[in-house]
Amino acid sequence: MFLKSFKSAVIAVLATLSLSAFAGANDPLFINLSTDEMHRSTMAINFGKHHSANGHPLSIFLNDKAVILGVKAGSEKYAAQQKELSDIAAKGGLVIMCPMCLKQAGYSEADLISGVQLGSPKVTGDALFKDGTKTMSW
Repeated sequence: MFLKSFKSAVIAVLATLSLSAFAGANDPLFINLSTDEMHRSTMAINFGKHHSANGHPLSIFLNDKAVILGVKAGSEKYAAQQKELSDIAAKGGLVIMCPMCLKQAGYSEADLISGVQLGSPKVTGDALFKDGTKTMSW
């Protein structure tokens, strides 16, 4: 029993060490944000903002219910999140709106807040598939 537990512990430690050996200090971060829930959306945006400040290029992809965070119609309820998203874009981060989700929610590109750009296979793909990119989802 002891030997089996010891082997498992050694394998876990080696796996952790080998994974961290491949993580780059400035790997890009891609956040898939699909919620309009106040706490979860704030958590995702702040997570990205802090890692961006530490040198990780940041992309936030707004889709599904998170569409409201990136359109003018959400300015009253989501003012704090919209300010953070605009600040992220102003500092070089990428805030991408899912075009199909935008249309499904009844909005158009003219409804986007400052700093949010309409996604496309190229825009979204370039951010998501950049070498070393790490992804998080809320």
